[in-house]
Amino acid sequence: MLCLKLLPKRENRMSTAYQLDTQQRYTYADYLRWPDDVRYELLDGVPFMMSAPSTLHQRVIRELVRQIGNFLLGKSCEVFPAPFDVCLAAADAADDQVNNVVQPDISVICDRDKIHDKGCKGAPDWIIEVLSPSTASKDLIHKLRLYERYEVREYWVVHPLDRVVMMWQLCADTGRYGAVLIEETQGTQAPGLFPDLVLEWDVLFPPPEPPVYVKEPPPGIYYPR
Repeated sequence: MLCLKLLPKRENRMSTAYQLDTQQRYTYADYLRWPDDVRYELLDGVPFMMSAPSTLHQRVIRELVRQIGNFLLGKSCEVFPAPFDVCLAAADAADDQVNNVVQPDISVICDRDKIHDKGCKGAPDWIIEVLSPSTASKDLIHKLRLYERYEVREYWVVHPLDRVVMMWQLCADTGRYGAVLIEETQGTQAPGLFPDLVLEWDVLFPPPEPPVYVKEPPPGIYYPR
């Protein structure tokens, strides 16, 4: 008779992660203990679950990273797409004192000392978020305030459906963002930090083809031949 040995049931780590209490405040030390297969961000200690991105979302990130990465070849700055942990904190802050951990869609970092094997500690120079319905309020309100507070020098939000980009630049004299600049994602666009970087929006968002008009015959009576 064949005897089957029943193995002990594995702990469902993912279900445990889904039960995080949004009323509780967490730190980067807690974050490091969460499972890798569930993505969260910490905004002032509050956990925000990150949903799976759409295909369009990923295409936009891929093309922007390609263009930015080509420009930065041989330069001191580096570009990192998500998932890439960014701890917004002082360089000497202990893990249990860090309560802002984000995963920007695109991060450009020019200070190599901020980069380590788990991500970045400190503010990137340029952050780009690609908007989706589930992240609109987080990207346009919560993260905008957070990036300003930690002096991210330039912040872009790309709306792939409405085909617009919103851009903020940090004012050196005030440490605050200036007025938002909103442009259509067509033609070319250069960031304030890298005036020589010309992003080609038409590669991502080809202009619509002109409509084809069919000339109708003038009104009258037509007899079949």
